[in-house]
Amino acid sequence: MAASDELQIEIFSTTPQSKDRPRETYVQQIIDVARWSEEAGCTAILVYTDNSLVDAWLVSQIIIQNTKKLCPLVAVQPVYMHPYTVAKMVSTFGHLYQRRIYLNLVAGGFKNDLTALNDTTPHDERYTRLIEYTTIIKMLLSSSDPVTFAGKYYKVQGLRMTPPLDPELFPGLLISGSSEAGLAAAKAIGATPVQYPKPAKEYESAPPNSDKAGIRVGIIARPTSAEAWSVAIERFPGDRKGQLAHQLAMRLSDSVWHKQLSEMAQANGDLQGVYWMWPFENYQTFCPYLIGNYEEVADELSRYIRSGYHTFILDIPPAREELNHVRAAFDHASRAVAL
Repeated sequence: MAASDELQIEIFSTTPQSKDRPRETYVQQIIDVARWSEEAGCTAILVYTDNSLVDAWLVSQIIIQNTKKLCPLVAVQPVYMHPYTVAKMVSTFGHLYQRRIYLNLVAGGFKNDLTALNDTTPHDERYTRLIEYTTIIKMLLSSSDPVTFAGKYYKVQGLRMTPPLDPELFPGLLISGSSEAGLAAAKAIGATPVQYPKPAKEYESAPPNSDKAGIRVGIIARPTSAEAWSVAIERFPGDRKGQLAHQLAMRLSDSVWHKQLSEMAQANGDLQGVYWMWPFENYQTFCPYLIGNYEEVADELSRYIRSGYHTFILDIPPAREELNHVRAAFDHASRAVAL
């Protein structure tokens, strides 16, 4: 967003999910959210992938065709697609549209999805596989020479990427950094590790991140705290069915980030300052929320920024105006950090 450029802060939005929207209006919703995100100055927009959703690459093409510079952040998972195919998609988008793609490197997924696909790879080994996967993608996109690679999970021999990718369009790389295996993978492949944050005050005693890092967080900011909380409570009412779904997911998941979020919810309660876990506990979203007036939210954001988090992935915006409020909070945070 504009006021954050001097600090090199990247703000990402998120695309609506097909399972939550009517088929008849879903394409228009993709277009609307992408255009709102571009108007608000977002760098990129996350496009999810799992067994229940439409194909992330086809959604990304809709985004590119209906925006001027917004970059799709495409979730890619080794069990879905060979690394050559990922590289081919990136180079094809570059060749056809002269547009950059970001890759959200996903090691696993929902347990039932992985079982259905017969992917029994243990958690930490999935990151070993992802390192090989991404290494091949990077080699194919950064060299005009044939690529040869032999690893535990992948082997290619004399593989060349045609058409070659313009170096200026080389993809940005993001990966979950919630586990030690994820952080190690991020360092190995040069990706930005993305975490689900604790309340910002818990980072103040720790040294700032020396490496680039990101967080996934929802934001509801308004001119007054009362207005912000009124919106939040209306948008995320208590849902017993959602609470039961959350508890079931906790029992079935081997996801480190899911367990970390649940532990934070238990430790912090429903509310700690502007930091709110209620939507996560009701299975309505998968990230903490920051709720408050512009200055309150900006104070929390500025603490994250000072702790070394410069990439922010937002939740799905329900309306254009929501991103305008988010931009106002980041403008306040940028000024505070600059002082």
